[in-house]
Amino acid sequence: MEAVMDTAWLEVFREVARRGSFTAAAKALGYTQSAISRQISSLESAADAPLFDRLPRGVRLTAEGHCLLGHAEAVLDRLDTARSDLAALRDLAGGRLRIGAFPTADASLIPRAIAAFQHSHPKVTLSLVEHLTPDQLTQLHSGDIDLAVVSTAPSWPLDTDRLDLHHLLDDTMFVALPPTHPLVGQGVLRLAQLAEERWVAGRGRLDDTLITASARAGFRPRIELMTAEWIAKQGLVAAGLGITLIPSLAVDATRPDIALAPLHRDDVPARAVYAATLDGLTKPPAVTAFLEYLDTAAAEVTDEIASRVNS
Repeated sequence: MEAVMDTAWLEVFREVARRGSFTAAAKALGYTQSAISRQISSLESAADAPLFDRLPRGVRLTAEGHCLLGHAEAVLDRLDTARSDLAALRDLAGGRLRIGAFPTADASLIPRAIAAFQHSHPKVTLSLVEHLTPDQLTQLHSGDIDLAVVSTAPSWPLDTDRLDLHHLLDDTMFVALPPTHPLVGQGVLRLAQLAEERWVAGRGRLDDTLITASARAGFRPRIELMTAEWIAKQGLVAAGLGITLIPSLAVDATRPDIALAPLHRDDVPARAVYAATLDGLTKPPAVTAFLEYLDTAAAEVTDEIASRVNS
């Protein structure tokens, strides 16, 4: 069996080659001269060749020693680079972070967290993709993203298999009203108060929320206008053509010419928002750090939502 070259021997070999002396190398490395001699002898055995000619004053590289030196320097330089790269990952001075989020999380929660994270760790390459929760989980399981900001509610529970869920906040619902609507300024509304209203809806899960919640309240919503885009929904509401549901996470992104009223949590349960990673896998340092920034952003958003409800 061929002997394996220890990288520690290569470091000693490089130092001896640079200084031309076992004694000088021992002093530079903090070893005894005998320890240097033993390691060079072990390396020569592994190389099956003499690497130095021992002279009365110092040593000189043999032809085999010259050949090995270039390889040793390349190996040691690569190891130094590897150590630097690993330190950069650990210290958030490099690496990458791939985030996924659902659309309304991108209105305020995600931008706050990303801005704060990048301010503190500008050398981490960060990317963001926007998908609904099921698509995010597919990307998470396939390794295309490192962290997914997802939502769940009683009407669409999460498949938690292999997921590590970190709760961020509960996303309550508001109703967007035309500015002249008689219920503007009436505080927390019950869904039954809106039974006769015309609704603007889309084709996503918020519509499932509306239909499920209104059934519990004893009516079926009158949906006459349908559009999937938030901007279009708000435009229709502002024009007095109907009302619509707005998640609390999107409150900051609503246009100023519509009014928002909180809905009673018993009528429209909040959806839970989580940061999801894969269970059983080691979290990259950037993911662990970003979770703290998400917590801070979630606390800020929650406080602002509470102020809106109580105002």
